[in-house]
Amino acid sequence: MEILSQMWSFLGLLTVLQNVLPSQLLSLLHSLWQSLQDALSPYSYFEIPEFNGYSGVDVNDLYRMVHLYLNSLEYPTSTCPRLTLTRPKNSVRISYTLSPNHPLRDTFRGRPLCWTHHVETVQDSLEEKRSFSLRLPKRDRRTLLPAYLAAVAARAADFERVSRERQLHTNARDRGGWASVPFRHPSTFDTLALEPALKAELKRDLAAFAEGEEFYKRVGRAWKRGYLLYGPPGSGKSSLIAAMANYLRYDVYDLELTKVNDNSELRELLIQTTNRSIIVVEDIDCSLDLTLDRGLTKLKRSVRSEQGDDGDDGRVTLSGMLNFTDGLWSCCGEERIIVFTTNHVDSLDPALIRHGRMDVHVRLGACGAEAFKVLATNYLGLATEEEEDGGEQHALFHVVESCIRAGGVLTPAEVGEILLRNRRDPDAAMREVIAALQGSIVRGGERLTTAVPAAAATESDETGRSVGSSDVEEMMSEDASGSVRIGGKRRKVGSRWERRVRFLAKLKGLTKSDSGRRGV
Repeated sequence: MEILSQMWSFLGLLTVLQNVLPSQLLSLLHSLWQSLQDALSPYSYFEIPEFNGYSGVDVNDLYRMVHLYLNSLEYPTSTCPRLTLTRPKNSVRISYTLSPNHPLRDTFRGRPLCWTHHVETVQDSLEEKRSFSLRLPKRDRRTLLPAYLAAVAARAADFERVSRERQLHTNARDRGGWASVPFRHPSTFDTLALEPALKAELKRDLAAFAEGEEFYKRVGRAWKRGYLLYGPPGSGKSSLIAAMANYLRYDVYDLELTKVNDNSELRELLIQTTNRSIIVVEDIDCSLDLTLDRGLTKLKRSVRSEQGDDGDDGRVTLSGMLNFTDGLWSCCGEERIIVFTTNHVDSLDPALIRHGRMDVHVRLGACGAEAFKVLATNYLGLATEEEEDGGEQHALFHVVESCIRAGGVLTPAEVGEILLRNRRDPDAAMREVIAALQGSIVRGGERLTTAVPAAAATESDETGRSVGSSDVEEMMSEDASGSVRIGGKRRKVGSRWERRVRFLAKLKGLTKSDSGRRGV
C-alpha cells in the first residue's frame, strides 16, 4: 500500500508541475527524456510518414512500398496477433494492414526487426496522421538499413506486379480519355492453341523484354517493344494478346482509332497510359486509311499549304501513327508493348510495320496438329500423350493429324466451336472435326468460314458414293489392326482412315489439274 501511495503522490506532483511550468521548459524536459531513452536503448527507430512535409499532398512513396512489402509476407499472423483486412470494390484480392500500434516482427540477415503502424487523430479534425515505425539494432543500422530498404523496395515492386488489379482501358470520343474495367480474360499460354515452338519463342521474348531495363538503357533504346499479329479471322490474335497480358501481368489499353480526332489527341492518349501496359490497335487495316498521305500529289500538297491546312484534315495520319509507335512521344513511358493486329498485312504501309516499330511479326493461321491437341485437352479433357499408368490418347488424334498434313485447313476458332458444341461427346466432336477437315481438303484447302457439321460434310470416295458421318461410324466398327474406345467399348479401326485421307489429297490434286487444263 505504501508503494501505491508513493506512486499516486508522484503522479500528482507531475500533474502540478505540468500545469505550473512553462510549455517551453516542458518541451525541453521531454526532449531530454527522449535523448536519455535513445542513449540507453539498444535499438534505433525510423519513422516513415504517409506524406512528405506537412502539407499532406506529396505522398511518400516509401510508405506505399512498406505497405506492399508487409502484404507480401507469407505468414504475418504468426508475428502479429491483430491485422486489419480490406478488399477494394470489384476486386477478388484481400489485403491487410497492421492495426494501429501493433508490432510485426521481421528478420533480415539474421537480425531482428520490428514494424509498427501508428495512426493518430489530428486535434480538432477528422483527419488521421499515419506512419510506419521501423525498429532495428542500433549497432547494425549503418550496414543494415540501406540493404534492408532496398530489399523492401524490390519485393514491393514484384508483389505489386503480381497482385495488383489489372485493368482493360478503352478510349471514348466524348470523354477525351480512357475508361476502364477490370481485366479478367482467362486466356493463358497453357490454354492457347499455338504450336509449341512458337509458344516457347514468344514466352522467351516477353520474359527477356520484362527483365531488360538495364539492357535498354545501356543500348540507348526506349523500353518498349512492338508486335504485329496477322492472319485470317479466328486464328487467335485477340486470345494471344490476352495471354501476353496475363503472362506479364500488364494492363491493356485497347485504342480505337476511329474515336481519335487528330494526332494531338493521339499523343494525349499515349501520355495517359501507364507503365507495364500493352497498347493494342486491333484491325489497323480497317480502322483508318493510313496510306492516304502517300497518295497525295505535289499539287494537292501545295494547295493545302496555300490554304493554311496542316494536312491532317482533323484525323489521325500515318505520320501521327509513326510518331506514336517510334517517335519521341513513344518514349514518355517505360515497359510498354504496342500490338497491331490485321487480317491483311499486305495492305499496311511498310513504314508502319518495319522492324524497329513492329519488332516481332507473328503469323497466325490454320490450326496445326499440336494446337488441335491443346484445344482437345481444353474442351474435351482428352489425353494427348501416352500416360505412365497405361492410359491412351484418343485413337482419332492420328486421323486429325493426317487430315492436317493432307491440306485440311480450319482456324482455331472453327475447331473450338465444333468442340464446344460437342463437349459432352468427345467421339462425336472428333468425327465432326475430321469431316470438316475432309471437306476443306476437297475444297482445295480453302479456309471454312463456318464449321461444317459432320452430317453435312459429304464427299466422294473411290467408288463414287458420298462419305459422311455414317461412313465414319461404319469404318470405326470394321475389324482392322488398330482400335479405338467409343462409348466405353473397344472397337477395331483399320487403315481406311489413312486411305481416305490420301484419296482426298489426290482428289484435290486432280481437281487442280483439271481446272488448269480447262483454263479455270
